[in-house]
Amino acid sequence: MGPTSASSRRAFWALLAAGGALVAVALGAAHYMEVHGHAVTGMNNQVVWGLPHVFAIFLIVAASGALNVASIGSVFGEAAYKPHSPLSVLLTVALLAGGLMVLVLDLGRPERLVVAATHYNFRSIFAWNMILYNGLFAICALYLWALLERRLGGYAKPLGLAAFAWRIILTTGTGSIFGFLVARQAYASGVIAPLFIALSLAWGLAAFHLAQCGLARLAGREPMDAGLHARVRRLLAIFVIAALYFVAVHHVTNLYWAKQAAFERFILVSGAPYPALFWGGYVVAGGLVPLALLLHPGLAGPRATAAASVLVSLGALAFLYVFIIGGQAYPLEIFPGYEVASAFHDGQVDGYAPSLPEFLLGLGGVAAAFVIALAGARALPVLPPDRVAVAAPK
Repeated sequence: MGPTSASSRRAFWALLAAGGALVAVALGAAHYMEVHGHAVTGMNNQVVWGLPHVFAIFLIVAASGALNVASIGSVFGEAAYKPHSPLSVLLTVALLAGGLMVLVLDLGRPERLVVAATHYNFRSIFAWNMILYNGLFAICALYLWALLERRLGGYAKPLGLAAFAWRIILTTGTGSIFGFLVARQAYASGVIAPLFIALSLAWGLAAFHLAQCGLARLAGREPMDAGLHARVRRLLAIFVIAALYFVAVHHVTNLYWAKQAAFERFILVSGAPYPALFWGGYVVAGGLVPLALLLHPGLAGPRATAAASVLVSLGALAFLYVFIIGGQAYPLEIFPGYEVASAFHDGQVDGYAPSLPEFLLGLGGVAAAFVIALAGARALPVLPPDRVAVAAPK
């Protein structure tokens, strides 16, 4: 990035210090929860994945989608996107690292990660995801090297193809964690894997646009050429529509199954606060309003696109909160047609209220991704050297 002015350098160090402070606070919150246990969180025996998992899954899914720009440039040969490919790859690494930091610290006993990394149960989707996450790190490191080193430029396209295929498989694996989870009837569906792929496209492009604009401003440059900006706006709108479509397919599929009708009523109508978060947070604020900002001809400026990207990201958190927390809060129907009751609240909807340490840990994952992207952009020439005029889409 190489900011040249004194004010840019001061802004860089101030942002880096703020991000580092948030990461330190998150590590402190994780230590506090590790020492005192689940009693200091909102989680319980039924809701075992809380707010930190919402942040972690968002970051991991967005990391896959952040490769959109690099894939369009290297795999599909769109020259307009190629100058932005290095930042796209760097952001993938940053988001994935931030998500995995939260995931490891939230699951408890992080020191036993070495066991998970060296002993694999290949019948477990969790074990497969360990391989997929590490594989994406390795491929992205080689891919970024090839993009930045002219002597290795011939390897950029095959590595781009490998990264593109790997990120599709990784996102399928992340979605399959829920799709294969028979212990929660709210999740078990083959539609979830393609749903997560569609979500990653929208969330990742929104994250890339915000990162690219912010880093360019920090370096004292204009964020994006008008022609490329128009392309990104249209592409983000298409991805948001695709995500809304697959979410609708997922819920319509559940409604078609009689055994899922009660759960769908809980999520969409009666199970407060989940219906408000789904309809207001995701569908309206995270879907319809961004589409209006992206498609309305009178709102074609960069501020509207940035606002749409922020709303898409916030809508993503609302969707995942409903999907992850609501899916656990609803009781598993072990004996269809019978009511189940016990001293352990079996058969009852469980409540969940996130605690401050959980929120701080999740926010720390975002801060970790921010710090890695900021430091990487300062150390590596990932921003385009000059703005090149790009034709706007017809």
